[in-house]
Amino acid sequence: MENHNWYRLNRPEKVASPSLLVYPDRIRKNIETMLSVAGGPDKLRPHIKTHKTAEIIEMQMEAGILKFKCATIAEAELLGNCEVKDILLAMQPVGPNLDRFVKLMQTFPASQFATLVDHPECARIFSEKARTQNKRIALYLDLNTGMNRTGISPGKEAVLLYQYITENPYLIAMGLHAYDGHLREKDAERMKALCDTAFEPVQNLRNTLEKMGLKVPNLIAGGSPSFPVHSGRPGTETSPGTTLLWDATYNALYDDPAFLPAAVLLTRIISKPGPGIVCMDLGHKAVAPEMAFPRVCIFGMEHCTQIAQSEEHLVLECPTDHSFQIGDVFYAIPMHVCPTVAKYPSLITVINGEVTGNWRVAARDHSITI
Repeated sequence: MENHNWYRLNRPEKVASPSLLVYPDRIRKNIETMLSVAGGPDKLRPHIKTHKTAEIIEMQMEAGILKFKCATIAEAELLGNCEVKDILLAMQPVGPNLDRFVKLMQTFPASQFATLVDHPECARIFSEKARTQNKRIALYLDLNTGMNRTGISPGKEAVLLYQYITENPYLIAMGLHAYDGHLREKDAERMKALCDTAFEPVQNLRNTLEKMGLKVPNLIAGGSPSFPVHSGRPGTETSPGTTLLWDATYNALYDDPAFLPAAVLLTRIISKPGPGIVCMDLGHKAVAPEMAFPRVCIFGMEHCTQIAQSEEHLVLECPTDHSFQIGDVFYAIPMHVCPTVAKYPSLITVINGEVTGNWRVAARDHSITI
């Protein structure tokens, strides 16, 4: 893992660009680190939104990780196909997606599916759907701890909603879910303080519910940035996802990152339209474009500045004395790996500089069969 040229291909001329390369040895190392930080598989419920790939799910299962989290019906179906027993769809299904969620339960009866709820009307709709299908739907109460994206505030209304779920014969109260993706802090002590402050109302809610005699079987908290903090909480599951492939944004967030970049873009210079200007084939369709520049960290082009991007092109301004030539191969770590993976139908696997095969990004689309 100390090889500074770990990302290089021995025969890059055999691989078209842009392509997304993944390194199974580094992914396996990241899984080992996840287990070490969490203290074992029981506290882990990794998110699959980053990779959406059966082979990476299977690598985690081989390591003893048996619970997973996902964001789409397609990802949930992929987990069902992998015979995962405990699956959380961490997106409140509305409209036809609720019917699709029920169909998942019917298609994979050996798997326990659960989803999120944050509003009484949604809970009522879930109950009615379960009644008409003669089933019970398992629900986690989704809590808003400051991100203001989804969730109900952990106060009196949350107590009433959880009580409704618990007492409803068609629903199963699975526990609480709290995602704090808005918290990102370089200083570890500061990050812990922020996480503890955001988590305190969640723990208070759990205590209140249990004092009322309501069971709270599980509490799922955090994502990749807050994973080390929540791993130390008793009775709490953690849901890291980006930790499997890592990216340049998270790598820069930590002075000594525990996880290894394991996904790299292969790109080439396709034009030199003017003095000090080079153009790569890394457009919006090849790498996540929603971040501010830089969109990628390109090995060997640290002294260049990314200045423009369009559908197929990434333009950089470089020192005029550079020796770059059209056709030169470069390797780049995306700033945001999750939406970058979704741009590729398959990932090219690399071991010791050799291409060994490819993994299909099976849940890349919003639907597989369901």
